[in-house]
Amino acid sequence: MAGGGGRSYTSLVLAMLFILMIAFVDVAQGYNKLRPGDCKPRCTYRCSATSHKKPCMFFCQKCCAKCLCVPAGVYGNKQSCACYNKWKTQQGKPKCP
Repeated sequence: MAGGGGRSYTSLVLAMLFILMIAFVDVAQGYNKLRPGDCKPRCTYRCSATSHKKPCMFFCQKCCAKCLCVPAGVYGNKQSCACYNKWKTQQGKPKCP
């Protein structure tokens, strides 16, 4: 009878670890879980340091709507959002700011 209690405890611990693992994966992905309504504020911050705000906002919001992701910061960090990073213009330049 004591062995059955140990098994349920082990199962409970494993289930809790699994739940924590899923939660940390979501945190690690960070900006990859946006909703369309989250794009404008994220793009406003992303484009805050550029002198070309209108085109930056246009392309950032377009990229965000497609990818549901905006990299952290005002420049760079595109590796954190694969879709955003891989979308290129016809000339092969990055489409997303």
